[in-house]
Amino acid sequence: MSDITIRRATADDSPRLTRLVRTSGAYRGDYAAMVEGYQVGGPYIEHHPVFAAVDDADGGRVLGFYALLVDEAELDLAFVADAAQGLGIGRLLMEHMTEQARAAGLDSVRVVAHPPAEEFYLRTGAVRTGTVRPTGRIHWERPELRYDVA
Repeated sequence: MSDITIRRATADDSPRLTRLVRTSGAYRGDYAAMVEGYQVGGPYIEHHPVFAAVDDADGGRVLGFYALLVDEAELDLAFVADAAQGLGIGRLLMEHMTEQARAAGLDSVRVVAHPPAEEFYLRTGAVRTGTVRPTGRIHWERPELRYDVA
């Protein structure tokens, strides 16, 4: 893990982040519609704090990323490459996210989680606050959580 750094993503990272989302093993079967055609676009990356965990020993390969919507105090995206899961990358990203949220003056950060990811968020310090009902292309309830960062 000593070769892993977290850096601000740039518009040039758009294809890598998009590929990470679209190939996520967590979005198979019933969940596949959520990421079909999904794009993490350059303007989005430049407008919001998006940070990537990269493996410096492997040419800067992106292992995971997150996007924090500061104005909404919400974690919008958080993904770890399937091959990098279980290595502590997600925990590192959530620690970084809470530091960024605190630095931005936020008291807490809301997370509407993908159901299979709920346990991860709970293990990394989030608390369950409710459930979000199905809407649009999402036909299942989603756990709502919160990281207290103040």
